[in-house]
Amino acid sequence: MQEIDIATIKHRSIKGVFSLVSRTFLIQLIGQIVTFLLTVYLSPADYGLFFLVSTVITFLAYFSDVGLAAALIQKKEPVTNDDLKTTFTIQQILVILVVIVGLLLSPVVAGIYQLDTTGTYLYQALIVAFFLSSLKTIPSILLERNLQFNKLVIPEIVETVGFNIIVLVLAINGFGATSFTFAVLARGLSGLIAMYIIAPWRPIIGFSRQSAKGLLAFGLPFQLNSILALAKDNLFFLYLGAVLPKPALGFIGVAQKWAYIPLRLIMDNLIRITFPSFSRLAEHGDYLGKAVEKTLFSTTIFIFPSLVGMVLLMPHFMQIFPKYQKWEPAIVSLTFFAINAILSSITTPLTNALNAIGKIKITLYLMIFWTIATWVLTPIMISLYGFNGVSVASAIISLSVIGVVIIVKRYIKFSLITVTLTPAIATIIMGTVLYFVGNIITNFPTFFLTIFIGAVVYLLSMYALARDMIKSDIRMIQENLRK
Repeated sequence: MQEIDIATIKHRSIKGVFSLVSRTFLIQLIGQIVTFLLTVYLSPADYGLFFLVSTVITFLAYFSDVGLAAALIQKKEPVTNDDLKTTFTIQQILVILVVIVGLLLSPVVAGIYQLDTTGTYLYQALIVAFFLSSLKTIPSILLERNLQFNKLVIPEIVETVGFNIIVLVLAINGFGATSFTFAVLARGLSGLIAMYIIAPWRPIIGFSRQSAKGLLAFGLPFQLNSILALAKDNLFFLYLGAVLPKPALGFIGVAQKWAYIPLRLIMDNLIRITFPSFSRLAEHGDYLGKAVEKTLFSTTIFIFPSLVGMVLLMPHFMQIFPKYQKWEPAIVSLTFFAINAILSSITTPLTNALNAIGKIKITLYLMIFWTIATWVLTPIMISLYGFNGVSVASAIISLSVIGVVIIVKRYIKFSLITVTLTPAIATIIMGTVLYFVGNIITNFPTFFLTIFIGAVVYLLSMYALARDMIKSDIRMIQENLRK
């Protein structure tokens, strides 16, 4: 496999950001439109069934991977055919085992969740789609390792468009939850075909002990990280369901969803790009440090103002939109979840950089700490502050960003203050203006006018404080997009 030089890394990373971010907006736009239309033709029970069985499949998927995909992307040396066939073989063995167990458990799952025939067929269709998705792993890895994100987004767009068209057409024609059954199968098959057209690769069965040993040294701790994240977030939410009333869970869920929207739109895409990019730069310390700084600047410049603006304007939004006032108790949780998200916009790129340079055990220890802290601190905060204690605990735990910065500085030379101080100051200026201007909000026109004023104040503040840096970054982006 041909390795790429530093200039190509920069060029493909910048193009990748625009490809993935534009794809995310496109997919979310399509999804939101179709979701709105589906609510007209499907019952809440049909929707609930789909999300329920999807969650079960997500849980099973954690046992079908041992982090080999991440290990291949992170690997400093060129990837060999032995690496590819070993990864493919191990993964497919695990996937097939999960598929067999999942299918055999169909009656058990149907009994536990009271699934009828339609629900059982949907569950089994998702298992088949999961198998089809696993066949895309190696071509996807090769594209990510070569930073060819402009190609990687094509199968995902094909899947999204195909899924939404089929589920909508069938729902309109009265197929109910069965619409999802056909749609997920079509999504899995269309995505597989598109991937192999974009990045042809001939599946090879084989095993190299040496390759497996090297890949698993990184892969196993990486996958354990994912499992701990599952315990910290998904399983902990099941615990909350047992100790808190359903309305409280709703307030927590809505507050967290709103607070994490900027992370999902901006940071998730940057992380997906920077992991292979940082991995390619692992042996080039100065370039890696600059790449980390650019990533931190790119995340904080968007996430800081969006979260502060959201917290300040949400009470006004609820006042002018009476049907949303039922969520007013969630405002406190939104504030503390926003603090968590702001600090996570620094922590996550740094832990991502640690993974990229092979320091996976350090991030594993950090994840163990965060998992234990979540399970210990959250019940205490709930006893003190009720359901708001969940968000309070998350904000307190996020203060561990200080320790993460200290640890990362041992391995990567970067300046946190240089790249985050300007967005922070500009956000404070914007927030101060919004706090006083918010008094003019009486209806939707004045609400959007306030948003516009806040955006203008933030942009002008950023330009005044970091004019040269912004101009330099714009020139760099333009140069790389023209290539």
